[in-house]
Amino acid sequence: MSFLKLKSYLMGLLLLTMACSQQRPADAQTLSRSTAGGMPTAAQAQGLAVATFAGGCFWCTEEIFEELKGVKYVVSGYSGGKEANPTYEQVGSGQTSHAESFEVYYDAKQISYQQLLDVFFLAGHDPTTLNRQGPDAGPQYRSIAFYRTPQEKQLIEATIKRVNASKHYPNPIVTQVLPFSKFWPAENYHQGYYRIHPENPYIQSVSTPKIAKFRKAYPQLLKNPL
Repeated sequence: MSFLKLKSYLMGLLLLTMACSQQRPADAQTLSRSTAGGMPTAAQAQGLAVATFAGGCFWCTEEIFEELKGVKYVVSGYSGGKEANPTYEQVGSGQTSHAESFEVYYDAKQISYQQLLDVFFLAGHDPTTLNRQGPDAGPQYRSIAFYRTPQEKQLIEATIKRVNASKHYPNPIVTQVLPFSKFWPAENYHQGYYRIHPENPYIQSVSTPKIAKFRKAYPQLLKNPL
C-alpha cells in the first residue's frame, strides 16, 4: 500500500470512529445562546409553520436551521420509519427504518418554505450521497424531504429538478420525497448538541466545517446575533 493510500485509509478510520452514531453525551458547556429544548408547546407553536427533513447527523443540521432568521425552534428526532418510540441507539445502529431527522418551526412571514428548501438542498447537507453523509453511513442517514401538502411536494420536486439542472453537484440528487407521517423527538441530550458540546471531536471535525460553509453561502439569511 502506498503512503498516500495508507494516509487516506487511516484518515477514513479516524472519521469513522468519530461518526455521529458512535458519540455519547459529554459534559455540558453552556454557551451564550443555547438552542437546547424539546418540542415547543402548543402555545409556542401557535402561528408557526412546520417543515421536516432528514439529512445526516442531526447535530449539524439542527444548528444550520437554528441560525436562519424566522426559524423559532428546531427539534432533533427520528422520522421516515414505522417503529414507535425509537431510541438513538436503535436508530443509530440501523435497527429501525427511521432516519435521523429534524423538525423546523418557522414564521412564514420572515422565511419561506422555498428558502428552507434552498438551504436544505444547497448548503444543509449533500443530497447526492445515498445513505451516507460524510463518515456516517447507513439508511438512518439518508436524505429525505417530507411534505405535508401537495404544494410542498411540488416545491420539493421543482427544487430538485432545478438543482440538478444547475449542475451544482457532479451527481444527481437522491433525496427521498415522502409524505409526512410521524416525528419522534430525540432524547433531551441531543437537543442543541452543537452549542452545548463544542469540544466534541465529531463537532469540531465534521459539523463545524459544514456549518461554516453554510454561513458563507447564505449570510443574508442568518440571525444576528447567531
